[in-house]
Amino acid sequence: MSNQYEVTKTDQQWKAELDPNEFAVLRQAATERAWTGELLDEKRVGVYRCRACGNELFRSETKFDSHCGWPSFYSPLAGDRVELLEDRTHGMVRTEVRCARCGSHLGHVFGDAPQTPTGDRYCMNSISLTFEQA
Repeated sequence: MSNQYEVTKTDQQWKAELDPNEFAVLRQAATERAWTGELLDEKRVGVYRCRACGNELFRSETKFDSHCGWPSFYSPLAGDRVELLEDRTHGMVRTEVRCARCGSHLGHVFGDAPQTPTGDRYCMNSISLTFEQA
């Protein structure tokens, strides 16, 4: 990952702050198993932040049940809060979503949610986020 981010740390610094599962997802773009994330069924009003740097990313008003096994949102708080990158891993072309402040991997965005105002499904790993109740 490049050093273009406001928050930059070495892998050793990230490993000291994150547990091994958090590090694998946030810094190595792993994916948590579907239907296992602690924030999947979170229904309270509040804010979702990047677990690595605390950047405010999503609001509960944009969260919806997409039945995909991961927390889903139809829009980030603001477009500049996330960075979208082409991801050609696993023989697919997808759009990776990273935190714009620290470059951590959050999940992927898909344009397959016609039931939402934007048509987008930001499919996020629970482990990439923290939730702060309003």
